[in-house]
Amino acid sequence: MCNLYSMTKNQAAILELTRALRDSTGNLPSLPGIFPDQMAPVVRNAPDGARELATLRWGMPCPPAYGGQPVTNIRNTKSPHWRAWLKQANRCLVPFTSFCEYEDTKPRKTPTWFAFDESRPLAFFAGIWTGWHGVRGTKANPIEGPHELFGFLTTDANAEVGAVHPKAMPAILTTSEEWEAWLTAPAEEALRLQRPLLDNTLMVVGRGLREDPVPQGPSG
Repeated sequence: MCNLYSMTKNQAAILELTRALRDSTGNLPSLPGIFPDQMAPVVRNAPDGARELATLRWGMPCPPAYGGQPVTNIRNTKSPHWRAWLKQANRCLVPFTSFCEYEDTKPRKTPTWFAFDESRPLAFFAGIWTGWHGVRGTKANPIEGPHELFGFLTTDANAEVGAVHPKAMPAILTTSEEWEAWLTAPAEEALRLQRPLLDNTLMVVGRGLREDPVPQGPSG
């Protein structure tokens, strides 16, 4: 389960690739380590219909039977709990440059970072989002809603991810046609994109750190 990823490209790069017309993120910083319950950018169809880049909180509302903890990764899209958020209005693209899975090593697990290559090009998870009212944050710093929340879909692992984390990998969209389909197509068509990447598509770009060791250079 992917509970850590990075997004180190600038917002101009995201806007250009996704053709978003509005940016409500302000001065978006480089994010080398994004953890659950943190704020991070997504591209969505906003309530007024505009395609926008916005900052939401990572972790969707949990099914009541599972204790109420936020859900970062969504696998079972046939569940009635998720069905309402798979319509066009609630789908989003979650930009990333690398993501982390934990290799089951001893005495402790090893953070292992994956990207398309050493330059960490911009790509997108297939995400969903919703508005929600309640308390998020930590016990020491509770944050009362309303909140806007997001999560992203997972699927079977491909060869590279499976060698480290056999159970699953994020559902990743790599082309403009896939990005557009995820934001605009009927749900049945869009959900065909919940599938693993082809083998030999990803590579390990870092190990052992809780933030991606991004090489120095332009962020765009």
